[in-house]
Amino acid sequence: MRELRRTVVVLVFLCFHFPGLNGQQASHYAPSLDSLNRHPIPQWYGDAKLGIFVHWGLYSVPGWAPLVHPEHDFTSQDYITHNPYAEWYLNSMRLDGSPTQAYHREHYGADYSYYNFAPTFNREIQKWNPDLWAEIFRRAGAKYVVLTTKHHDGFTLWPSSVQNPTLALDRQHAQRDLVGELSAAVRKQGLRMGLYYSGGYDWTFVPGPIRISADYEKVKPQSETYGKYVDAHYRELIERYHPAVLWNDIDYPKSGHPLQIMAEYYNAVPDGVIDDRFGVKHSDFKSPEYETLDKISPTKWEECRGLGRSFGYNRAEGEAETIAPNELIYLLVDIVSKNGNLLLDVGPEADGTIPPVQMSRLEALGSWLGQNGEAIYGTRPWERATGETSGGIQVRFTAKDSSVYATVLGKPAGATLTLKSFPAKASSKFFLLGLTKPLSWSQHGDDTVIELPSTLPGRYAYVIKMVQP
Repeated sequence: MRELRRTVVVLVFLCFHFPGLNGQQASHYAPSLDSLNRHPIPQWYGDAKLGIFVHWGLYSVPGWAPLVHPEHDFTSQDYITHNPYAEWYLNSMRLDGSPTQAYHREHYGADYSYYNFAPTFNREIQKWNPDLWAEIFRRAGAKYVVLTTKHHDGFTLWPSSVQNPTLALDRQHAQRDLVGELSAAVRKQGLRMGLYYSGGYDWTFVPGPIRISADYEKVKPQSETYGKYVDAHYRELIERYHPAVLWNDIDYPKSGHPLQIMAEYYNAVPDGVIDDRFGVKHSDFKSPEYETLDKISPTKWEECRGLGRSFGYNRAEGEAETIAPNELIYLLVDIVSKNGNLLLDVGPEADGTIPPVQMSRLEALGSWLGQNGEAIYGTRPWERATGETSGGIQVRFTAKDSSVYATVLGKPAGATLTLKSFPAKASSKFFLLGLTKPLSWSQHGDDTVIELPSTLPGRYAYVIKMVQP
């Protein structure tokens, strides 16, 4: 009886401190691919569909990159010298003839060190309100958040006890525990908190710069010191913050122990997920960047992209460089229909201000999801992802329980909407999300013709729900 009581106490403790155990059986993971590959995708991640990425750091102080490469043609030589990613400011400012170098010299001087931005950043972050961010992200419809804890410049957003051997103490990390404060605020809003870490690049260990494509590999630090440094950072992040997502970037040093870190992570956070950029053949999801898929993927994936062309704050970006509200909603719907999540990035200013042009997109997305989220959250791909109306408007399909959702990517014209090649059973019922009254409909061959109300609720995209008894 005493042993039974002790077991119950242990289970209650684990469920309280690791809520994912309530919906996912705990396992002990070993640092091997066979063991790690048995990790199931947790239901929360499959249901979430939308996360917010946050790129914030020293690069947010200058906050500038050239307005080029809207299609993100990563393989071109010109992309390196004209990199539209403001978070790559340290690399770009060191390239002779680059627009970023010219900008840096004009505004700060040729001899001004990038790490001189640290005192300014530390001063500005005192104005930041993590609770406001968390509320904004929840209202935007996000179910999880991923924060950059360390980007390629090596500066950390938490007060790590692991000392960087190459930087002065006052240039190593933020003076507030930005990771801890945002984690607490996000969880208070009922969202999951994930952490990004650049394991593949650290320009304080191998400075570079990257000048040509071959340098992408050459500047990856591989020393024993760096491998121990990255391992220690990951262990610190896992132990302190228990992130729901472990999002590594670029690669993992060969001198490090990624499989061991993954096993320790799963054992600490059984319902956590890991991306595919650790340099090993294990992940919970693929992470294409500014790239969508053309068909349903049998495996889980997550597109990451900025609201503009940059992840980090770029003060030069405006309306023209920022995805339009309708295109943002179409993007989310398309990704979800193909078994993906969208990790949508905001790039705040140094003091934490989210630029108005980005805020407007988050608000539009949140408003649309408030009406139509039923067709997004908790859904799975239907038998096909794409379709169209008789008027040529694109349609995307999702499914949940006994319902199929047809999201029309544009405003239908006329009193009826014809879904091509979409046969329905005679007992099916149709609804327009945002209204409660069933819609009249008829079958014409394989097409379904739906009678629309005189006024359509909402904007941008409209969801027809078919309930099949």
